[in-house]
Amino acid sequence: MRKLSACLLLAALSQSAWAMDTADQQRLSRIQQSWAHIQYEVVEKQRAAAFEQLSTQAIQFTNERPTLAEAWIWKGIVTSSWAGAEGGLGALGKAKDAKADLEKSLSLDPKALQGSAYTSLAALYDRVPGWPIGFGDSDKAEQLLKQALQLNPEGIDSLYFWGDHLYREKRYAEAKAALQKALQAAPRPGRETADAGRRKEIAALLVDVTKKLD
Repeated sequence: MRKLSACLLLAALSQSAWAMDTADQQRLSRIQQSWAHIQYEVVEKQRAAAFEQLSTQAIQFTNERPTLAEAWIWKGIVTSSWAGAEGGLGALGKAKDAKADLEKSLSLDPKALQGSAYTSLAALYDRVPGWPIGFGDSDKAEQLLKQALQLNPEGIDSLYFWGDHLYREKRYAEAKAALQKALQAAPRPGRETADAGRRKEIAALLVDVTKKLD
């Protein structure tokens, strides 16, 4: 996707950059808030069904706004979350769909939502089984996370997933520093539920990291 000619890439970037009107922003916000509610407030056994329902909204968004990178990012996030809630090998197909959605968003505008597609795609590479079962690849995850951090070095999500990756790689001191920095991230207006849930995840992971360092 990165071998597109300069003029084609510029056209794609321009389409996305100027396409987010108020209606799109409101629609995106509703999906974000619904996702946070399901992820952090709905009981675990009900999350898969709830994400399945939310996915219909995300699909409709991309169908109606196919050149909007932000819509593809959130379709990918919802689909990957649905896969995580469902679990098991049956979720691999959804993870592959989420990967395609996030790659589509990157082809339209890699800087959309401060590089969120890089962060979400990296999380998939870190969590999906590797070959021959799936496409998981920790080296690819690290490459994507570094790109995410270039675009959003102070973001709670980019720092959390970077810290999580470092923990998985047994780089505990680096993981602790990243997670502590994530806790200092500025709050995101309208994303209060997501921020609160993420901070709980960071705190829990910090406990595990600290145990490894003791």
